[in-house]
Amino acid sequence: MPEPLANVLAEVRTLLLTPGLTRAVAAGRRRGQTPSVTRAELRPVALKSGPHLQIVTDDGARPFTRNVAPGPEAESAVEALLAEPFGNWHVETATATVQVRITKKGDAQVHRGAAPESTPDAGHDRAKQWLLDPGDPLFQVVGGTAAKRRQVDAFLRALAATLPADLPPTLRVVDLGCGNAYLTFAAYRYLAARGVQVQVVGVDVREDQRVRNTAVAEALGCSAEVTFVAGTISEAQVPFTPDLVLALHACDTATDEALARAVRWSARWVLAAPCCHHDIAAQLKGTAAPAPFGELTRHAIMRERFADVLTDTLRASLLRLHGYRVDVVEFIDSAHTPRNLLLRAQLSSPQGSLRASLQPSLQPSLQAEYDLLTTQWSVTPALEKLL
Repeated sequence: MPEPLANVLAEVRTLLLTPGLTRAVAAGRRRGQTPSVTRAELRPVALKSGPHLQIVTDDGARPFTRNVAPGPEAESAVEALLAEPFGNWHVETATATVQVRITKKGDAQVHRGAAPESTPDAGHDRAKQWLLDPGDPLFQVVGGTAAKRRQVDAFLRALAATLPADLPPTLRVVDLGCGNAYLTFAAYRYLAARGVQVQVVGVDVREDQRVRNTAVAEALGCSAEVTFVAGTISEAQVPFTPDLVLALHACDTATDEALARAVRWSARWVLAAPCCHHDIAAQLKGTAAPAPFGELTRHAIMRERFADVLTDTLRASLLRLHGYRVDVVEFIDSAHTPRNLLLRAQLSSPQGSLRASLQPSLQPSLQAEYDLLTTQWSVTPALEKLL
């Protein structure tokens, strides 16, 4: 439930000025207002002259760091930041986490949870450090089974490894084929907690999923930032060009449609977890394998598994040909899901898009390898046709 903003900011003030603070971030902006800085981060530091509060602010051009002494100087600095019309506060202490989002009406939506890290005991074992608090309201809405928490955490760790440490102040995200959208919401809550102003659109072909996911967004108090549209991956209309594109377990060539849209958008980052590789498997079944690999495709089970590998190899190659750096990783243990491969792609430069070529020294060799692979196996990937 919304709480009076003045009361919540008074609570935040106490946390910022009381020993035990670990880290705090203020970012975003309130409706119709703009802070003098895009982001502020506070943390305690130990200097030769004693403990201080370090404040790092960013005006959008460069960061500015200052260390303020406890007492009146720190109080004045904290009160000045609390007076800024930031849209979000995220505060971590040794014992608790407090996340604050200011609503359009000027109230505060607050989530209070446990500290993000547990202090290790005398033994060598450590408590699990979740990137999203297991007590987060998201799990109350979508279900908080251990398996789902593990999958969310694995996905968020892959997302964290893909994005830069210094995130841009605003981030636009599109999730293509979002389904029930619990990973969509997880991405939003994780990024918002890092002090980023996030806009997310989830796309799914089913209208009933759009209605259901919209209700979840309202229940979580983020319906202004997380919206949903019903439509196909290739044709659904979204209100912005995204920085980050997600495509998690889109079936068969739906993954190719998502990757093609991401390339056309020149999205800076792409995370795709493919599912069901029927297209290349069908092409392999109808042609003879090149020598000496006949045994590799003779048996149906082996042909299907090889088709999975070949499909994602060709997808990664095509992304590289269109200016992306690509990693193919396992993002969760196969005990949780056999579809555990993740394509992580980052645009090499703003010009590394469908309309631009790679460096001349790289393009011929990559193209030659791709052409040789598709020619020898007599396959034409769906992604190649779409691009």
